[in-house]
Amino acid sequence: MASDTRPSTLVAWLLATRPKTLTAALVPVAVGTALAARLGSAGPWWVVACALGAAFAIQIATNLFNDALDHEKGTDTDARLGPTRAAQAGWIPASTLRAAAWASLVVALALAAPLVARGGWPIAVIAILSCVFAYGYTGGPFPLAYLGVADAFVIAFFGLIAVGGTVWLQAGVVGADAMVAGLQVGSLAAALLAVNNVRDITEDRAAGKRTLPARFGLAFGRAEVVTLIALPFALGAWWLTRGAVVAALLPCLATPLAWSVGRGVCTTEPSTAYNKLLARTAAVHLVFGATLVIGLAA
Repeated sequence: MASDTRPSTLVAWLLATRPKTLTAALVPVAVGTALAARLGSAGPWWVVACALGAAFAIQIATNLFNDALDHEKGTDTDARLGPTRAAQAGWIPASTLRAAAWASLVVALALAAPLVARGGWPIAVIAILSCVFAYGYTGGPFPLAYLGVADAFVIAFFGLIAVGGTVWLQAGVVGADAMVAGLQVGSLAAALLAVNNVRDITEDRAAGKRTLPARFGLAFGRAEVVTLIALPFALGAWWLTRGAVVAALLPCLATPLAWSVGRGVCTTEPSTAYNKLLARTAAVHLVFGATLVIGLAA
């Protein structure tokens, strides 16, 4: 059923790209660049620009596929607790969203081409798998989001691989520092997904979408959110062992926001109130990532 308040075409497309989620693409590239700078190998500028552009294009493609395919699978209904989706509301046809998603992947591959020339086969593998999973997150015979494994893939691709790949492109090495930083930002990206899944637990069960909360229950989902939120702060101790005191301590500025998310998820029943918690989780991810970048550059 179409939404009663139909936005303009431009606004509808903007909402379909889910701009608030794009920090998940921005933060790991920024953190990886800060790590490369710490190694004395930041840049050149076009590498950062292409990596960031490709990351944005893949994230947008994932969002557009998700919007179209969740609607076609019947997962997004009028009972949806989350933000209105373009296909569900009748703003943009699902077929048009899918076409735009494929176009976004073409852009991502075009931007990745010079990165492959610079970084070799590891970057080619990352680019191909990122495009495959952009579709496979919701589509294909084994959609990640419907099998309860999307959380691990988010940690990998929006954390470990994104940070490690960015460092590799600029410094030519990937060490323990990149893996720790990748796990920090990847965990917070996965927390966004986990909060979303806790909110939608009833709707997902009805649609046969077997997210971790849908499989193992509300208590498990809440524990997952708290763990994913807390882990990056605990890993800050690593930077103390590396002599990067500012990188260890400055991200603690995000602690009050993180606490409010954890407390909110544990004390609030799944409802539209989770949309505010989701926004706070995105803020934690962005603030933590920004302060980590500053700390690594200090």
